[in-house]
Amino acid sequence: MTLTVERYLVEQRRLPCSLLAPLVQAGILYADARANAVFLLGDTPATSVGAELRGTTAQSWRGMAPGSRKDRGCFSVSTASAQAIVLCESAIDALSCRVVHPTYRCLSTSGARPNPAWLSALLPLGLPIFCGFDDDPTGNAMAQRMIDLYPCLRRLRPPAKDWNDALRLHLG
Repeated sequence: MTLTVERYLVEQRRLPCSLLAPLVQAGILYADARANAVFLLGDTPATSVGAELRGTTAQSWRGMAPGSRKDRGCFSVSTASAQAIVLCESAIDALSCRVVHPTYRCLSTSGARPNPAWLSALLPLGLPIFCGFDDDPTGNAMAQRMIDLYPCLRRLRPPAKDWNDALRLHLG
């Protein structure tokens, strides 16, 4: 990973190196030639179906890599014995949520989407599943739609606008 991307994630986003290093080693987090942070989406740990991109230079932006199929997979950060699953709006929020809730598996839906196709595969796992979308009008509306579609899900609001804001403000 380039120094620019590492500094962005560690210094600006306050993500711990200890969380990022295994993801870099596994190849699911890296820097592209334009100094964007690349977070691979997978339908299994071994199969990539796209990537979330985050600009790390003065031009702040985020998007998806061309050809990404966010309907087929997600970015995931887990622990060996996850006690719950939290669905977040972005990879950076999933990583931040994992810091706030170290015993949870945190996934990115790559945007506030109420019905990702891969969600139904998580239901039989028997773990509590929370919708951890941003605490803003869009995040709250999409969370309610998701819970309407999947009544077994519960809402877990970040203690700030989003999980990364909570991490940077030391909330949680």
